[in-house]
Amino acid sequence: MKIGELARRTAVSERSLRYYEEQGLLVSTRTPSGHRTYPERAVDRVIRIQELFAAGLCSGKIAELLPCMRDEDGGPSETATPWLVADLRRQRARIDEQIAELMRTREILDDVIVVASGGPSGASSGVETVRPAPSRR
Repeated sequence: MKIGELARRTAVSERSLRYYEEQGLLVSTRTPSGHRTYPERAVDRVIRIQELFAAGLCSGKIAELLPCMRDEDGGPSETATPWLVADLRRQRARIDEQIAELMRTREILDDVIVVASGGPSGASSGVETVRPAPSRR
């Protein structure tokens, strides 16, 4: 399939698909006229790449992990090693740290909102929800 069809079927831009190739995440062949063509399995590969990006992994890390994963279901491939699980656990711990930092940042912002709106400092529990003002049409 051509790059445009792969882009449509995966909802990923052609530019992103070219980037995936540059990073070694996706492989194409070239027609005699130089156009990229992809096998049917490239659809699953692109979906897997998108899931890994959404999980917060960078392209370098994805390039390391992809050979250890099956494209069609994300399960371990025959080349997977205990390293895969250990590395994914490290990545999860990194994400947990980022979540904890974001929660601390939100608590500070909640305190600033309380003070800015005339409330006493430290009055926020960190889980206060601030509703947006009604829209004026």
